Amino acid sequence: MSSTTHRFAWIAFATLLLAACASRMEPAQRAISDIEAALSTAASDAAKYVPDQLTDARRELGDLRATFDRQDYVGVLKAAPAVMERAQGLKIAAAARKAELTQALGEEWSDLAARLPGYMTTIQSRIEFLARKSSRKMAAGIDLDAARGSLSEDSSVWSKAQAAFATGNLGEAVTTAKSLASSLEGLASTLKIELKGPAA
Repeated sequence: MSSTTHRFAWIAFATLLLAACASRMEPAQRAISDIEAALSTAASDAAKYVPDQLTDARRELGDLRATFDRQDYVGVLKAAPAVMERAQGLKIAAAARKAELTQALGEEWSDLAARLPGYMTTIQSRIEFLARKSSRKMAAGIDLDAARGSLSEDSSVWSKAQAAFATGNLGEAVTTAKSLASSLEGLASTLKIELKGPAA
């Protein structure tokens, strides 16, 4: 084979190699773009409910990009399906976790909503009882005016908790109600009574 023929053979081989690379580059780039789109769609809820899984998916996408930058398009195409499956699974995983948390918050709210109004009624009755002349000895050392003020504030907090629940903000409703429960328990201790939950 002459040197000219040899040279043309190499040129033809190089051309075929470049064509092969180009034919794989576009699908590899498209695969990465599809994964990026899937992650973008799921990112908001995933960040709230399954952040660790989102971090893993983003790391794997980063690895794919690095593989693409090395022009290992075959490697990208081989790994992409598993990364895409993980990216698409984020939305399902986030929805499942959200439902789980929502159910737990709902149950917690139901428990608090059943107890707190009774707590406030019990405390109000105790304040009225201690305010009687016949209860002066029992009321010794207790600031009833301060207790009334605290109960009034607690009633406002309860209204805020109910408003949050009514607008579907379960997290805020439960957090506010738990804070109220602590406040009422402290007030009950000051009034020397023990709060009890609703009758079974």
